[in-house]
This record gives sequence, structure tokens and C-alpha cells, in this order.
Amino acid sequence: MANSKIKFLNGNGIPSIGYGTWLMQDPEVLETALEAALETGYRHIDTAFFYGNETVIGNVLKRWFDKGKLTREELFVTTKLPMHGMNPLKVLHFLQLSLNKLQLSYADLYLIHMPYGFNYIDDDATLPFKDEEQLQRIVDAAKIPPANLQVEMNVYFQQRELRALCKKLGVTLTAYAPLGSPGRAALHSAFQAPFADVGLLVDPVVKGIALKQNKTPAQILVRYLLDQNVVVLCKSDNPERVKENFNVFDFELSPEDATRLDQLDKGAQGRSFVWTFLPGITEHPEFPFNAEISGESEKTS
Repeated sequence: MANSKIKFLNGNGIPSIGYGTWLMQDPEVLETALEAALETGYRHIDTAFFYGNETVIGNVLKRWFDKGKLTREELFVTTKLPMHGMNPLKVLHFLQLSLNKLQLSYADLYLIHMPYGFNYIDDDATLPFKDEEQLQRIVDAAKIPPANLQVEMNVYFQQRELRALCKKLGVTLTAYAPLGSPGRAALHSAFQAPFADVGLLVDPVVKGIALKQNKTPAQILVRYLLDQNVVVLCKSDNPERVKENFNVFDFELSPEDATRLDQLDKGAQGRSFVWTFLPGITEHPEFPFNAEISGESEKTS
């Protein structure tokens, strides 16, 4: 299974583990971590225009290409259309900007970064501050069906309904925040928004299974999602953890342990990425979580 590829409808494949680069803007830190990822065997790199790190990634990849350590065909690169580029006249424009920074002639996967867009002001514009229904609308309207949907997913938020729909529609799934994304505290702080680590890495069930398997909690969390036929994005700026997160192909979860992890699902209450701290975001006509938020408010009122 070692980093096997999950097939798209068109027959192409996406490596099952990717190296995520969100919030990695320090060039030196990112270069060191990305070098470690490539040396370990990661061949799927996930970035975005809004991450502000495509140039650094491009420089590292070019070094590997120039030294003959890697060919372009061996690599899978995902980048994303920013929210202020969600206009038919701007898609190719922003794709080319990303390709220039990455020093590549093509991207393997190009995603719409968010389910809502903003008016275009300039290339570097900043923000002015249900998933299933939107996916079905896109599939119904598209001449070429979407290949992949990238969403928050982990053992606390297993997205079972969405997974079933994607299987029915032939859309592959990629999980971000498989470990709960504890490193985003600084982002919330910048918006003066509260943040509490969801605690996946210290969950007693996860820790118990990790101890039994002689693995880290992170490795258990990654392996669980891989077993759901989901692509998993692993992100760390620590080279040792980068390697650990990839080392998940030499063990299996028992049916009993898989069931115990299944039972950790909190449904909609497990979602931790809702972005409501962004000014005005809940008023956007395509903001997908208002019904969910309203439902939670009714429960607590």
C-alpha cells in the first residue's frame, strides 16, 4: 500500500499521502521540512496561492529536478484558486501565477480553495474582513466532473454522509487537519478569535491504540483515514515528525481498533474549521455552514 494512488474518474491517480504546507511561510523552515518530506518519499505536495509559499516550494523542486533526484512525472502538485479569483476570466490568470512561482508547466490538481468567493481587486487582494449541496450542484452543472474534494476530516469529524456521496459521484476525497491542526492557534490569535486544540493527539483511545501498535498517535490517525480510501495531508515543520507521519504502511489496524476509532465520530459537532471569525463571512450567500451553526444555536438555546 506504500503511498499508493487513489484513482480519479479519468484514470489518473493521486498519492494517498500528501505533504501539506498551510501556514508555512518561513522560507528556511519550509525548505528544511520539504527537503525532509521529499527524502522520506512524499511525492504529493499541497499548496495554494493564498499560502504565500509557492515560490519557496518551486525553488526546492527545481533543485531536485536539476540534480536528477526527481522527475516532474514522479511528482503530484496541488495548488488552489484564491477566493478573489473565482471569476471565469481570472482562473487561468491565477493558475499561471501559481505555475510561475512553482516553476512548473502544469499542476496535477487545481482546486477551488473555498466554497465562497470575493470580488477581484488585485492579485494580492486580502479578504474583506451545506458542503454536500454545493458538490451536487457542481456535478450536475459540470461538463467535466470534479476530480477531488478537499475537506476537514479526522476521527472526530468523519464526514460519513459526504464520503458516501463522493463515492456515489466518483469524486475522490482529501482530508486536511487529520491531526486536528493544533498549529493554527496563531491564525486565530491574529483575528482575536478563541482557539482550543481539539485534542486528537491526546485522545485516550487513540493513545491506547498507538501504544499497542508501538506507533505515534499521529500515525494511528493517518492510518485510519487511509483505510477509508481518503487522501491524507500531513503537515509538520519538524523533519522527524514529517518522517513519522509517512511511516504508516508497515502496520494494520485491527477490526476492533477500527471500530473503536469509528465510535469517536462527533458528527457535525466535530467540525472545527468554520471561519466565522472572518468579518462578514456568515453573510456570504455561499457560506456553507450557516444551517449547521443555526442548528447548534437552537440546541443550546
